[in-house]
Amino acid sequence: AISAQAILARQSLAPSLTSAAVVLGGDSQSLGMQRCLGRPREIRDGEGMHDKISADMWCVTQTDLRRLRREVSKAIKQGRILPTDQDDFDPRDNVYGPTFYTVNEQLIKPVTAQAGNMSWALMKHPSGKKCDVFITHAWIEGVFEFIDKVLNSWPRGAKHAWCCMLANPQNLDISH
Repeated sequence: AISAQAILARQSLAPSLTSAAVVLGGDSQSLGMQRCLGRPREIRDGEGMHDKISADMWCVTQTDLRRLRREVSKAIKQGRILPTDQDDFDPRDNVYGPTFYTVNEQLIKPVTAQAGNMSWALMKHPSGKKCDVFITHAWIEGVFEFIDKVLNSWPRGAKHAWCCMLANPQNLDISH
């Protein structure tokens, strides 16, 4: 079962948010071009991006989540995401999927490293997107189930969501 829950949260969860959020379970200098997931992608300074862009702007859209689901599914079919001793997911399963741990290690980290070490969110939206939904999750849950439930629970009128695995740069130490 997924840990995502529809809970109204006040600004205390994310002080920079301008409205209540629903808990569901800028510029950088170009350094050149490189291929990520088969497409040319501009290489950026991820650390500089995260220093310049406020954390409440490290968000994704519903479209980003749908695309991530497709990219994970494709990576499984291509053998780029594989079961591990800690995550013995069934590659034929399209309901639960691999855990966030597995997706992070085998897809998010390698792809964002190639792009310049920014988060998945800033890789997709280099200027950031203002947060109006805050998503929390358990890293052990299946990514397909999580994405499907988030998309089915997305609040009407909400545009951009902050989700730690996608918002935080997985290859950098941003604890400063």
